Amino acid sequence: MGNVDDDGATFQQSYAKCSNGTTKASTPISNGHIPNQHLAESCRDEQQQPQQQKVPQDEQEEELQQLLLNKQLKFSAPAYTEIRTRSGGLNFKGVSESSYHPAKQAEANGYVSQTGSSCDKFKPSRADGVLSAEQEHYQKTSFEDVPLYTACLTYLGFYLLMILGYINQLLFVPKVATEKGREGYVALYDAFESFYSRYVYRRVRDCWNRPICSVPGDELVLKDRVTDDYGWSFRFTGTETRCLNLGSYNYLGFAAATGPCADDSENRARQDGLAYCSPRSELGNTQLHIDLERLTARYCGVEDAIVFGMGFATNALNLPSLLGPDCLVVSDEKNHASIILGLRLSGATTRVFKHNSMRDLERVLRNGICYGNPKKGGKPWNKIMILVEGIFSMEGSIVRLPEIIALKKKYKAYLYLDEAHSIGSMGPTGRGVVEYFGADPKDVDILMGTFTKSFGSAGGYIAGSKKLIDFLRTNSHAHCYAGSISPPIVQQIYTSMSIIMGEDNTDTGRQKVQQLARNTRYFRRRLAQMGVITYGHEDSPVVPMLVYLFSKIGAVIRTLTTRHIAVVGAGFPATPIMEGRIRFCLSAAHTKEQLDYALDVIDDVSENLGLKYSRKPRDPHPIEY
Repeated sequence: MGNVDDDGATFQQSYAKCSNGTTKASTPISNGHIPNQHLAESCRDEQQQPQQQKVPQDEQEEELQQLLLNKQLKFSAPAYTEIRTRSGGLNFKGVSESSYHPAKQAEANGYVSQTGSSCDKFKPSRADGVLSAEQEHYQKTSFEDVPLYTACLTYLGFYLLMILGYINQLLFVPKVATEKGREGYVALYDAFESFYSRYVYRRVRDCWNRPICSVPGDELVLKDRVTDDYGWSFRFTGTETRCLNLGSYNYLGFAAATGPCADDSENRARQDGLAYCSPRSELGNTQLHIDLERLTARYCGVEDAIVFGMGFATNALNLPSLLGPDCLVVSDEKNHASIILGLRLSGATTRVFKHNSMRDLERVLRNGICYGNPKKGGKPWNKIMILVEGIFSMEGSIVRLPEIIALKKKYKAYLYLDEAHSIGSMGPTGRGVVEYFGADPKDVDILMGTFTKSFGSAGGYIAGSKKLIDFLRTNSHAHCYAGSISPPIVQQIYTSMSIIMGEDNTDTGRQKVQQLARNTRYFRRRLAQMGVITYGHEDSPVVPMLVYLFSKIGAVIRTLTTRHIAVVGAGFPATPIMEGRIRFCLSAAHTKEQLDYALDVIDDVSENLGLKYSRKPRDPHPIEY
């Protein structure tokens, strides 16, 4: 698994060297804005049509020009603008042979253009009055059903693992510690969970919980380990492997050991220490916490906010404060485990609706209102709350927020929006899906988010009306009993958020948001061109690639690690049995050279392991960055 240090330099330079041996600078960040004259030039080929078709062609061109102009004006913000490379701009055909497969060196982006140039038109959208919100959602969201033969093989392979596990359990004594003096006690652990972790998960255990020994930036360093007893235990080899990081939630690249965030956090730690050792309600409240809450409220566009030391606990410990046994919660079936735990602790009645299905959501809301609380003979619920996420972390899909707000107003329900993955990574200025859809933040009753992703720190927040936040300051267990956020972590959040908002008097934050949007579109389109199946919205930086079979999850992770790419796999029980996947997380810190290197390796691995399940037509043209 490991890679000794002698070829580490080769990997570091593999996607940064040009053919002449000089180092190419990082990909420049532009705002992606297309001047009007470029719009005309991009469609020049279409203007050179036969004379007999001139009249209808001119009408079509006028409609096209108007559509493009309207689109440009509507989505002129950099995160939305279709991003193209300038003529004569970036060209990476001459990357060294250690980066790419020799057979593909002469191909642009790994694929040969069959038609030369083409006019890359904008897709129609709801803003053009062409598509409804539902049609636009499905146009921009990738999803495919599993092929029948793959489904059969997946079930067969999983049940074969189970059968072999039971045989192994009968014939061999597990290498685990056994408790003594427990005669007469009932089992403390669930029998199936113990069996699954020992005899199924153990076979791929080396692919998870891998220790790192660096910051999780665009690259990271894995601490190599091996097992001599088939996954029961591991030992370190003393070597390290430097990998391209496609697994961390470092969306905007703030998780770095250098820069203003690191410097400010270091100074704060030297000034105020590492912890306050007290809850906010006692002796753990400082002016820095108050300033962060005020900044968060302005960032979210609401009256007030409250911050917590743990993102998971922000959901798990605050939902019980807002809900009770006589409340109805309508929850998306793909919501995070922290939401599920918080709902269980609250005792509220939970009804689940199909993922991102507005018809099913309305059905559940309507039935909940019509039939009332069955525990109280059909009396009305104390309150009804809709719970959704901005970006669903395992699916890569984006909530259909405008439609949910409309249903929320129609049925007079509260809306709780978890923006853990979307805050910072979505919207023209990184203010989440609320800004992405142009919605009013006040239409969302409870805005929740975490600082562990885009801000490169830890903790979470809830933002909303002052009345809501004052209630949580008094009733939230996470505020009254948990230790307050440590000084350097608060400083990291404050500095990174200030940069995103532009309050450091630079354009760095906006550039990071633009770069992430550019990387996301490019990476997703290249994967679609390969023929692999991906889930999620085209603007979501969470990119799940479906591999289905349990054994292929381990094979992909191990193979990519040998090629110096670190990724995260997800399988049962984190996902359904049929939906094993590799989850890529993109970052503004990634350059085009790094993404091209990763995509070529993924293409090679997908070809060798048979991962190109997609039956969609593939774009034969080179994907422009």
